[in-house]
This record gives sequence, C-alpha cells and structure tokens, in this order.
Amino acid sequence: MIRYLLASAGGASLLYLIMGLLPVQALTNVEIADKKQVRNDSEKIAISHVGKTPEKVNIIDGVKPNNSPKKVIIASKHEQNSSVLNQKQEDKNLEPTSAANSSLPTSSQSTNSPQVSDKIAQVTSVSQLSDVQPTDWAFGALQSLVERYGCIAGYPNGTYRGNRLMTRYEFAAGLNACLDRVSELIATATTNLVTKEDLATLQRLQEEFAAELATLRGRVDALEARTAELEANQFSTTTKLNGEAIIAAIGATGGSPDTDDPNIILTNRVRLNLNTSFTGKDLLITGLQSHNFLGGLDGSGSLQESLGLASPVLSASSARTSFEPQFPGIDVKTLSDVSANDVELYKLLYIFPVADKLTLFAGTAAETSDAFPAITPFYGEGQESISRFGNLNPVVRVSGGTSGSGLASAVGFIFNISDQLDLRALYGSVNANIPQNAPDIQPGVSGTPLGSGFFGGSSVIAAQLTFRPTSSIDIGLNYANSYHEINILGTGLTSSDIGALAGVSLGTPVKLNSVGGTLTWRFSPKIALSGYGAAIFVDDSSRDVDASTTFTSWMVGLHFNDLFKQGNNAGILFGQPLYRTSADGDAELAPTGVDRATPYHLEAYYRLKLSDNVSITPGAFVLFNPEGDNRNETTTVGVLRTTFTF
Repeated sequence: MIRYLLASAGGASLLYLIMGLLPVQALTNVEIADKKQVRNDSEKIAISHVGKTPEKVNIIDGVKPNNSPKKVIIASKHEQNSSVLNQKQEDKNLEPTSAANSSLPTSSQSTNSPQVSDKIAQVTSVSQLSDVQPTDWAFGALQSLVERYGCIAGYPNGTYRGNRLMTRYEFAAGLNACLDRVSELIATATTNLVTKEDLATLQRLQEEFAAELATLRGRVDALEARTAELEANQFSTTTKLNGEAIIAAIGATGGSPDTDDPNIILTNRVRLNLNTSFTGKDLLITGLQSHNFLGGLDGSGSLQESLGLASPVLSASSARTSFEPQFPGIDVKTLSDVSANDVELYKLLYIFPVADKLTLFAGTAAETSDAFPAITPFYGEGQESISRFGNLNPVVRVSGGTSGSGLASAVGFIFNISDQLDLRALYGSVNANIPQNAPDIQPGVSGTPLGSGFFGGSSVIAAQLTFRPTSSIDIGLNYANSYHEINILGTGLTSSDIGALAGVSLGTPVKLNSVGGTLTWRFSPKIALSGYGAAIFVDDSSRDVDASTTFTSWMVGLHFNDLFKQGNNAGILFGQPLYRTSADGDAELAPTGVDRATPYHLEAYYRLKLSDNVSITPGAFVLFNPEGDNRNETTTVGVLRTTFTF
C-alpha cells in the first residue's frame, strides 16, 4: 500500500498552482518563509529604454535581464518610466534592470498590485477554507490529515477567490498535496510518524478520487513535455534577443536662403540587442545596428546639408531628427567612411552589482545616456520626441555622450543612496583602442581627431544626481567635465557645435564644464509638465590663445499619456536650442557674416499605438532663426515615423 501511495503522489498539485485552478500547494519539510518577503535578487536589472523599446537598455535597480530594447539606458531603482525605462526606455534606463528604457523612480504601490489577502499563507485547518463545505466523509477525512500533517496552504482570509465552492478537481489537488507530504515523511522518517489508520484513509480517498488524480497526473506530464520542448529550442539559456526597426519619411522646407527645399527622404534604423546574464544579477548588453543616414566628413547627402543648416564639418545641425546618429556616414574616430546600412557594434556594456546599493558598469561601446535616467517623458528615439533637441538635456549629449554609435569606452558606477535619491558617474574615453595619433590633416587636426589612448585625447567625466521628492516629481541634476583634442562641443545639436570657440582654429584643444537640470512633474495621471535648462562653458586648452565662450539652452513642454485612446502618447514642446550667449578673449560671438538672433524650436507629435509591437508617429518641428542666424528662413521638418519592436 505504501508503494501504491508513493506512485500516485506525483507533482499534480504543482500543475494546479501554475494553472491558477487552486490556491493550494504541497508543503515540503522546509519551513514556509516568513510573511516578510526577502528582497528579490538584490535590485534586479531591468532594461527601460522602456516601455520599453530597444532604443536603449535601461538599467534600473539591480540586475535582471529583461525586455525592452529601446537603446541601452541605465535606470535606477524605483525610477518611474517617463514614457514608461523610458521605454518605458526604453527601453534604453545602466542598472541591473527592472528596464526600460534601459531604458531608472520612487513610486507608490500600484493600484493593480495584489492585495495582501491574495498572497499564499499557511493554514492549519481545512475549516479555515470557508468555501470548502464539510458535506461528506471525505471532507472530515482530509481535514484530519491536514491538521495532523500540515499539507495544505490557502489565503490568509480563509477563502478561495470568488467565494466559489471547492470542486472535485480542487479537492483532488488538496488530496494530492497530502499524498506528497505523507510520501515525504515515509521516505525520510526514522520513526513511525504515519499511522496505519491514516494510510487506510488515504487509500480510500485515493480510490474515491482516482479519476481526478489521474487527470492531474496527465496534465503534469503534458506540461513537463512542453517545458522540455521550449528549453530545447530556445535561443539561449542566458540570452534574450530584442530589437527595434524604424522606418521614417522626412521632409523639410526653409533653411538657408540660397538653397532649395530638399526632396522627401525615406530612412531606416535597425537595432538588435542581446541581453545576457551569467549569474542572474549581472547583464552583458551586446547591440548591433545599421542605418541608411548619410553625411560623412563634409555632410554630403544629409538633409541638414541640403537645407544649408549644417556645419561644414560633420554636419552638426539643429534640424536633426531624434533617431539619426550624430556622425552619419563616417567613423569619427578615424575619419573613415561608413556606407549606408553597414552593420556596426553600437553597444557593448557589462553591468554587475558589487553591493546591496552599488552597481558597476564597463564597456568599450557605450554612451552617457546609458548610465543616466532620462527624467523627461519626451525621451524615446523611436517612440516619443521626433527631434534631437526634444529628447535629452544637452549636458548629457556633450562629448558625444549620445552619438548613437557607442562612441566611448566607459567605466562607472550607480549608487542607490535611497529610494528617492540615486547618484551615477562615469569616465569615458573616445579613442581608447588607438595607441597613437595619426598625422595632422590640417593644423592641429589629426587623422584621429579625437585623440588616442584610454587616458589621452578626448574624454569626459560626467555625473547625474536623480532626486524623487514625491511619486509625481522627478529631478535630475547633471555635471560634465570634458577635454577635446579639437574645437567642438560634441553634442550634434547645432552647427556652432563645430568651432565652439568662434574665431579660433578648429585644431585648438578645448575644455568644457557643463551643468544642467531636468524636471518632470506628473500633475495628473495622464499629463506631465517637463523641462530642462543647460549651460556649457568652453575654454581653450592651449597656450597659443586665450578664449572662452558660453552656450545656453532650455526647453519646456507638456506630455500626454493615453490621449484619445489607451497607448497613444503626444507631446508639445518649445525651447531654445544651444546658442552662444557670451564670448571673451580671442573668441567671437559668431563667425563673420552671421546676423545673430536667438533661435527657437517648436514641436508637436502624436504616437498612435497600432499594437503592442507597432506604432506610427506623425510630427513636425519648426525652427525660428535656425542656427542663431536671422538670415536663415524659418524651417519646418516633418516626420512620419513607424517603429516596430520585438
């Protein structure tokens, strides 16, 4: 009889738990954990980007390979996805993720979260399960076994969900739990803990419910077969693949008075992210991308160059869209050409926790935005703002911090001071893989214009303090200290980015101190007010000249969630692109011939969510006094962006 009992007491109760048919579980000889929940794998890494699309992989709270490929963003614990992080980041927010995003917020408990009464807890008597009616001998028999051997768990309020009666299948699952428990006691006991009377009772119950127990065993066998098939055919035991494909039509009017309007162009950008965990707490992000944006060293083939609004070198411009790279058509490290739709490694980053509140990261293809929460809900290159201006604070973009091609080799940390406060910092070097500068191609400008070596050449030290005083307010404070081998800002936001010290040669090295702040206030469940301010102080780093200048920028806007239909987002924003506001020494306020005027940017977009994986975003932005030159015509750039995420 004992052998019969052991053969019949399979894992059927596990199946019922998985399928949600019965809130009853078999108990082992291990004590049930306290009601106090143990913290889940130290803060899991989630990957924003966000709402998360593959634009960025947000690293939010600890490490946990997750979804969301919106780029790769590092987000912090409790960081609320501004779109999501972030993708919902998007998932782009660097942090072992929760994501993203990675896509980094203090949030109150969700109204959709399970109530305490829904959590499994130990009960000591069948009579506590008030929905189970003691109508026949089987109830009393099972009640006696449960109280003697403690083999059923239910809900703390003593009821089954829905106040429904216990079916024969549910009763059979409870019986199976007791069979498992008694089998365990028989297998491990050194004394006679199970009486003959109880064994006889179990045998009678087993015969009475033989059909139901057989059904349970059959379902478990089917589940195990399906699980084995999935394990045999999955991509990797430790790696998840996610991706994002953007196809967009872009048209523009205006620009320089001596240029014609460019034709409408059709562009694409595809990103694939491989998110790998080796320990369950770490995350290796490997990102591949290709795109068909053009530009090269002199901007040839770019929309901005056709408008006459691009810098003469590297095509920096305020007319750039959110999803195109900062240096299209060229490897800025070596000035070599990159053809349309060439595949490149745009992300290689490893994130790992070293303490309860401290996470480190390092990689050879990274960006500042990978480590810093975006704060603003307009961030999301494939989902939100359609312009480069609207996505992020310019201080985050300094020194190629958001080049779109993983320009820097970087190391840094994420320190979660508290649920409301988090500090991140990094050191990044652009040409870490190049041992020596190439010969000059013009005075002071090397063939490797950004320098060479991990501690030589162009580099940046950046930090962000993220503060969430309430569940509806997010504040980010940024600082960056940079050194460049040549006279540039490295933001890609304005044509003045190249030749930042106007009137000074391009080969003059410069140092930058950049400060900025971003704030988002969700004053209603579906509407957020967001804005930023930034100042970049540029000084020469050469004994040949004495020059300095200051750039400023600001933005404010309203973001709408679920506008007209759930999942549809919209934004309207206005602000001043980077503009040179002062100059001292050998520096000038503007190059010769420029009619200085403060530039402004006005933008609106509406994202239509067609499905969980497809969205279409029509939008446009208008530039007044483009590039800070009153001679340029008011310029309008229209975008129809379709984004696929998987």
